[in-house]
Amino acid sequence: SLPTFFPGAAYQSLIKQAKISKPKLPFKTHYFPQTLDHFTFQPKSSKLFYQKYLINSDYWRKGAPIFVYTGNEGNIEWFAANTGFMLDIAPKFKALLVFIEHRFYGKSMPFGKDSYQSAKTLGYLNSQQALADFAVLITSLKQNLSSEASPVVVFGGSYGGMLAAWFRLKYPHIAIGALASSAPILQFDKLIPWSSFYDAVSQDFKDVSLNCYQVIKGSWAELEAMSTQKQALAELSKTFRTCKSLHSTASARDWLWTAFVYTAMVNYPTKADFMKPLPAYPVQKMCKIIDKIPSGATKLSRAFAAASLYYNYSRSENCFKIEHEVDGHGLHGWDWQTCTEMVMPMTCSKESMFPPSGFDYEEFAEQCQMKYGVSPRPHWITTEFGGERIQKVLKRFGSNIIFSNGMQDPWSRGGVLKNISSSIIALVTEKGAHHVDFRSATKKDPKWLIQLRKQEVEIIQKWLNEYYADL
Repeated sequence: SLPTFFPGAAYQSLIKQAKISKPKLPFKTHYFPQTLDHFTFQPKSSKLFYQKYLINSDYWRKGAPIFVYTGNEGNIEWFAANTGFMLDIAPKFKALLVFIEHRFYGKSMPFGKDSYQSAKTLGYLNSQQALADFAVLITSLKQNLSSEASPVVVFGGSYGGMLAAWFRLKYPHIAIGALASSAPILQFDKLIPWSSFYDAVSQDFKDVSLNCYQVIKGSWAELEAMSTQKQALAELSKTFRTCKSLHSTASARDWLWTAFVYTAMVNYPTKADFMKPLPAYPVQKMCKIIDKIPSGATKLSRAFAAASLYYNYSRSENCFKIEHEVDGHGLHGWDWQTCTEMVMPMTCSKESMFPPSGFDYEEFAEQCQMKYGVSPRPHWITTEFGGERIQKVLKRFGSNIIFSNGMQDPWSRGGVLKNISSSIIALVTEKGAHHVDFRSATKKDPKWLIQLRKQEVEIIQKWLNEYYADL
């Protein structure tokens, strides 16, 4: 089966959490007593848990805007550290910044250490509960600040971007607008071709170097051929410089696969440390590695050399923990979400640089039953938020949403790429990667990125001007 990837997070199914140094951020940490279940009135539904949120009030004055980041699948500091755009624009708007952690991630665990114990506890982890959390917290915060008239704009990247857009649709009385960056809200059901994601990853490499694309495409057959040999695992362990001997050739495949997918996602024009420490334009750097190695070398060894850039750009690793990677951001709750509501079918076409493959729903459902004892609901998201008619739904009922997408990001294929109305705007950049517009501005930013952020600021300013005029 295909490795499962998801917006904005690292390789899933990693239960052990790494002890990583937390970035020093200009935020104060708070905890809000949140309701466990917003949609039933059983006695247990009123149980409270403490939801983490971060605040920066350095530039805020009462009545000024409140900019809220709708947290996604990981600890909230990770997203705060990689959403410097909000800090950059806060002085201009005199805005209060609030980053809300998503339930069941980071420190926001409704059942403490037992939160992942079973489907009985995990059943409270879904996007509708998360949106309600945001609504309750924002409303309470405005009351506590005695600033009920402050307009709220929600921001979100990737899954958080989906939540931001959905929040504006579901709670338009709470947020006057939403900036949804790299939000694949069309990645569900049959709204787009299932091969779109991997076709886009492949195109990123193909655009840089046809040879690079062909080497990676040919490496899988070599890996498959090696797996049939007697000493396959020992040989692979040596080739991949593993810290411990491999137990499965699939581990090597997934390790390579992960590197190429996430490098395509974060092909930023400047150095970054979102997924892993990487140089500017890492896809180009990977292909340069492949193209420089003499053609006499195996395709698999060249693919490994390129993938090593993703895992060891900092050159701090003497060996690779291929089967023992750790989750440094608290992401593994996404496994549950993909097995319940976040069903995003993906396939690999013959044009892809990955081996051709289909999507077997029955096999997928069987895996979810084995792991959690639940069956996925593949049509729930389109039922809840809009399916084939989502564009018309947005046009009729929505307003003040920016969908920002970069075409080098494979998730962009599941995003809104054309204006839907005069107030639901698609900002599309040819060279943009995964929510690159949310990153802190630097002196090395290309002109197109500077212009993109300028457009976003101008649109948000227009929303606020209209709000205050109405007020």
